[in-house]
Amino acid sequence: MGIIKNFFGRFSKDLGIDLGTANTLVYVRDKGIVINEPSVVAVNERTGHVLAVGQEARNMIGRTPSHIVAIRPLVEGVVSDFEVTEKMLKHFIEKVHRETFTILPRPRIVIGIPLGVTEVERKAVEDAALNAGAREVFLIEEPMAAAIGARVPVQDATGHMIVDIGGGTTEIAVVALGGVVTSKSLRIAGDELNRNIVAYHRDQFNLLLGERTAEELKIAIGSASEDVDVLESKVRGRDIITGLPREMTVSSEHVREAIGRSVKLFSDAIKDTLESTPPELVADIYERGILMSGGGALLRGFDKVIQKITQVPVKVVDDPLTAVVRGTGRVLEDIEALRDIFVLSTHDERIMK
Repeated sequence: MGIIKNFFGRFSKDLGIDLGTANTLVYVRDKGIVINEPSVVAVNERTGHVLAVGQEARNMIGRTPSHIVAIRPLVEGVVSDFEVTEKMLKHFIEKVHRETFTILPRPRIVIGIPLGVTEVERKAVEDAALNAGAREVFLIEEPMAAAIGARVPVQDATGHMIVDIGGGTTEIAVVALGGVVTSKSLRIAGDELNRNIVAYHRDQFNLLLGERTAEELKIAIGSASEDVDVLESKVRGRDIITGLPREMTVSSEHVREAIGRSVKLFSDAIKDTLESTPPELVADIYERGILMSGGGALLRGFDKVIQKITQVPVKVVDDPLTAVVRGTGRVLEDIEALRDIFVLSTHDERIMK
């Protein structure tokens, strides 16, 4: 068996994957990040064929005939459509190996997963990756991967707090000695902010926006704090009363009001996690600050809001969108030395039982 694995390993590239609700990023050992595309698959329901994956499929959302559906196979950080997730992973694995002319790529894969996922949810990720062509799958909790990606010495006795705000989940964790000491996982994140913006414009202005338009508005002018410059943007949607298209100018104050409740939920969860952290580690966190990663960390003034509530310095990591996948990549470089930080696979659990 070992000989076969070595044979496949010689022709396959080991991959680190951030399998996100909004985006999937792929890191290839010795090459860096080679794929950063939306976690969307367009499927022809009549034939079952995959028509497009990633950005091309995302462009189809809300624009397809009835028999073509653009599916987001991950909801709140976990696999909701097993077959489509498998097809998406297979597409990305083959895309990475296309230039090497490998007939049957069988890479080792490190995948980031949310905190506190169930055994069934973990097994879904493992099985999807194995069925897509992986010869071995290693799972790592996303905040741990983000901390490693931010070059935090996670195996030291010093405590570090990382807040990873993705598309479907928000992961808050205090890490020390290669493990998560205290944590909180919220199944609300960037996608929820988009829904807040849609609901606000519907209720306040009778204007129906698409979620993609809401996301673009959030990125363009969104802010969590009053201490940032007021920005404006034009937005187009459907007037609920007339049913006709309408354009209006929206300010960052409107967006802040729309997402205010969710921002408070994030801040309260971070505060609660700090309150349940051992005093020695709290002292470390106060000295080193809270680290923020994920797309949510890019929301203007969010770090200021958290700093004000917790009274602890807050730093956004370099390139927060790629912190998790960079962490999986660093783990790939030395899998044997870092085995202790992996989540026990469902296969290993069954052996131990």
